[in-house]
Amino acid sequence: MNTDRRLPAAPAPLGLSRRTLLKAGGLTALAVPAVSAPAFASTLVSDGADASDATYDVIVIGAGYAGVTAARELRAKGLKPLILEARNRIGGRTFTSTFLGQQIELGAQWIGPTQPLVNAELKRYGIGTLSGTPPTRLIMPSGGSFKEFPPDEVDARYGDLMNRLFEGAQDLFPQPTDPLYRKDLVTAADGLSLRDRLNQLRLSAEDESWLSGTTAGYSGGSSSTGAYTALAQWWSLAGYNVAGYEAVMSQRISGGMAALLQVMLNDAGATLRLNSPVASVADDGAKVRVTVCSGQVYQARAAVVAVPVNVWKTISFSPGLPTVHRQATTQGVGVPFSGKLWMQVSGLSDRVAARGTEGSPFTTLLSQGNVGGGQLMVGFNSLPVLDGADTAAVQDAVRRFLPEASVQEVLAHDWGKDPYSLGGWALRRPSQLTGQLPAIQQPQGRLSFASGDIATGWVGFVEGAIESGLRAAQQVLKVTGSTLSRAAS
Repeated sequence: MNTDRRLPAAPAPLGLSRRTLLKAGGLTALAVPAVSAPAFASTLVSDGADASDATYDVIVIGAGYAGVTAARELRAKGLKPLILEARNRIGGRTFTSTFLGQQIELGAQWIGPTQPLVNAELKRYGIGTLSGTPPTRLIMPSGGSFKEFPPDEVDARYGDLMNRLFEGAQDLFPQPTDPLYRKDLVTAADGLSLRDRLNQLRLSAEDESWLSGTTAGYSGGSSSTGAYTALAQWWSLAGYNVAGYEAVMSQRISGGMAALLQVMLNDAGATLRLNSPVASVADDGAKVRVTVCSGQVYQARAAVVAVPVNVWKTISFSPGLPTVHRQATTQGVGVPFSGKLWMQVSGLSDRVAARGTEGSPFTTLLSQGNVGGGQLMVGFNSLPVLDGADTAAVQDAVRRFLPEASVQEVLAHDWGKDPYSLGGWALRRPSQLTGQLPAIQQPQGRLSFASGDIATGWVGFVEGAIESGLRAAQQVLKVTGSTLSRAAS
């Protein structure tokens, strides 16, 4: 069982009506002002500056939520952290940006009420959340195409199908923040893919199409990739009902994902080096040497590897990674294909929420407000053949759902091709839950690992990244023992 006292208890089922489906799951219109440039309270070292001779207690590799959380917690104990970030920005797989003067998220976008760690951070720093206006038009799969359905029918039918998909999840995960609490039951189910589960249900072709956009979309293209237990744990963490499940993506952070991360980084008081992708990490038992691709070498008494699991294989570790870590990075945990596209679309007179099916160009297509005389829309694509830079191709894809739409401008990010993520959000593959936990969370020598990919609870969410960063910080303190205790006194 889980013994980490920093992790939240299992949530009680949410007392939400099915009508909240229209107000959740990102099915909302939301326009917010452009984001301003961050003000760094941590020390931002310029690209050419030489900080290799500086003394650090710990090196954190990666300036996403997991790495920044770990750095802040260690700083609170009196330690001096250095953060090495490969990109020219902080955030990792969160990416607050702008599009036609509107603030947008090219990466992770939503949080929900059953995620206590991220909500505690918002409360700590006095940052609010935003919700939006529900759509007036719902588009769902039908007969190999897509058509509009009445909201009441979508409520009832989709809700029933989701309940059938996750029937028995409460037995598998009675304490969902401890997913191996019923390891006997989980082991028997963990080998199932989401495709296996769909096949078990023996649904009609149209009913399956209503579910397969969810199962394939979250899996990064194919329902065969994602584990049934992975999505069933999300369902369980959200309260074992569809309203809670949809509410997980019902809120956005005021000021964007970057706003919360920036104030956490300010608290960390770390030295931050951007444009510093790591080439190798060597632990000689007394210290850790981290070499970046430019050849610069940094040393510290411990390190936190806070990059996505899929990226571990691009770094040379000495000694080599443990077997479970090596297998995880080879198999991948972040979904393989994940494109997010923001679009200016004309020709629409109402707010739209559309769900795709497995193999369709968009698994989700949502109105998010107004921009430049048209609508601001966001789409999620898990087909590598759709080029987000090809406006005509994007328009063809949108018109499968909305024949009257005209796409004017597009801003896209392909997380599968991003060299510093090599995939999108995390969704465990079949057998990874029982094959990886808890071993993949354990430190090796003076190295600890932090990523939402290896969380115990909300894998694939900012919530999971924060959980993992908290755990890694505690491991650093334990691994280095009395030396760091003196530094903190």
